[in-house]
Formats: sequence, structure tokens, C-alpha cells
Amino acid sequence: MEPSHATTTPPPAVGLVERLVEGRPSLDAPAAALAPLAAHLRGTGAWRRLVTGEAMGHAAHPFLTDLPIGFWTSSALLDLVGGPGAAAASRRLVGAGLASAPAAALTGVVEYAGIGARPRRVAVVHAGLNVVSLGLYAASWAARPRHRGRGVALGLAGLSVAGLSAYL
Repeated sequence: MEPSHATTTPPPAVGLVERLVEGRPSLDAPAAALAPLAAHLRGTGAWRRLVTGEAMGHAAHPFLTDLPIGFWTSSALLDLVGGPGAAAASRRLVGAGLASAPAAALTGVVEYAGIGARPRRVAVVHAGLNVVSLGLYAASWAARPRHRGRGVALGLAGLSVAGLSAYL
């Protein structure tokens, strides 16, 4: 029996991504600009097998993104329910997310080398949102010692942008 929510039309958010991102030829230029870097970073031999995840039998990017997202989500939870006593731990979690993000970014760029034109449009927006999220988290980490409220707000904004990026 078919589930009652089954439909042949995609959810509205999928249609929105298709209209705003995949269907935008204007994203082809920035997408093309990233391609040579992606090909270079992908490399060959043992390096390529490592950064693509081939050596592990699973793409590396998806599980490496769990690190910064997990650290930042944990930081947000401490910020929202941990009170002022959790401020130092929350800042450490923001820092751990920042420290783990380069591995996720590297493997994401490496995956970029192997995808087609329409997915590259989505990937370049995904990458841009990740850069914005990293900037917000760097500002959050820097602000927290003197301006906890500002640091928390920047962190929550960073998590929101990271969530949107992850959706893509």
C-alpha cells in the first residue's frame, strides 16, 4: 500500500533549489573557476585514494562534515541551555568546529572535480555558504571572551547558514 504522503511532485524546497540554483546559468562562471583547483587538489595515487575516500570504501566528505556540524550543534545547545557556566566549553566546541572544517572543505572540493555541470551550480553555492558560515564562526569564536551574547548570536547565525548549506 502506498503511504498517504506519497506524491509524484517534488517537495517545494526541492523545486526552489532547482529554480534558484540548478537552473541558473549565471553560476557556471564561478563553478568553472573552481574546477582547476578541484582537479589539482584531487591529485593522483595514494593521495587521491585518501581524499576521495576510495581507500576507506566510502566518500570522505559526508562523514567529515559531521565533525564541524556536530561541534557547532553541540556549542549551540550549550549556548541555549548551558548558561554562563558553559561559555568556555561552548567556545572550545566552536574552535573544534573551525579546526575540523578544513578537512571537510578539502574533501568537498575534491568531490567537486568528479561532478557534472548542473550539480556544480549547487556545489558552488554550497561552498559559498560554507565560507560564510566559517566566517560567522570565526567571528563568534573571537567575540566570545568579551562579548558572549554577540558570540552566541554569531554562532547561531553560522549554524543556520551551515544548515542551509548542508541541505543543498
